[in-house]
Amino acid sequence: MPKRPVDPNSALREEARVGASFLRRHGWRLLLLFAGVLLPLWLFVELADEVHASQALMFDEPILLFAHEIARSGFDHVFLLFSALGYQYGVVPIDIILVLVLAVRRRFPESVFAAAALGGSALLNIATKQFFARERPSLWESIAPESNYSFPSGHAMGSMTLALVLILLAWPTRWRRWVVAAMAVFVPMVGLSRIYLGVHYPSDILAGWSAAAVWTVGVYSLVFRGLPPWKALANKSRTH
Repeated sequence: MPKRPVDPNSALREEARVGASFLRRHGWRLLLLFAGVLLPLWLFVELADEVHASQALMFDEPILLFAHEIARSGFDHVFLLFSALGYQYGVVPIDIILVLVLAVRRRFPESVFAAAALGGSALLNIATKQFFARERPSLWESIAPESNYSFPSGHAMGSMTLALVLILLAWPTRWRRWVVAAMAVFVPMVGLSRIYLGVHYPSDILAGWSAAAVWTVGVYSLVFRGLPPWKALANKSRTH
């Protein structure tokens, strides 16, 4: 018997149906992988390659010089405050309190996620600094000098890691808009403070943000298997 001719329209419809079904099941994971891992990883690799080759990035010095030109005593106070909040007086104590509160409330998956993301980010930053051993900018004498290595910025990486952890944890709740809004101000201001103070190149800040995104999203995917926050945290809550 002669074979029935294949209807190309029918084949296309079937392919479209299968594709739509795949996106419904895995769209969130693909978006998370692309926006939270692939793009930041690409950016970090590009920056790291330039730094490892000891090549100056064309935007680093002009931005630093512009920041120094606009320096004012009023700005000094603002950026010194955000710099302090970006590490010892803000990010570090909040990291510790967040993990302890989640553990005391027996929110163990969330506590493990927060501890691994925040603690691992700090350790990764220390190791990366030692590997690249990039000297800090020395275009002028900073009012808040630093003595360790520059790349990537620990303040930028720590603040971004904390922001992503808080956003992912708050996403299933009514607080997510407030958390997103607060972090959308806090993280850039911490990064800008380090540039304004002359202790980091802009590329250090971008690298810190990128590394934080890759690490935090990676830990989230391991703990919650890449599910959307509103499903992952709801599922974990029902099992405890």
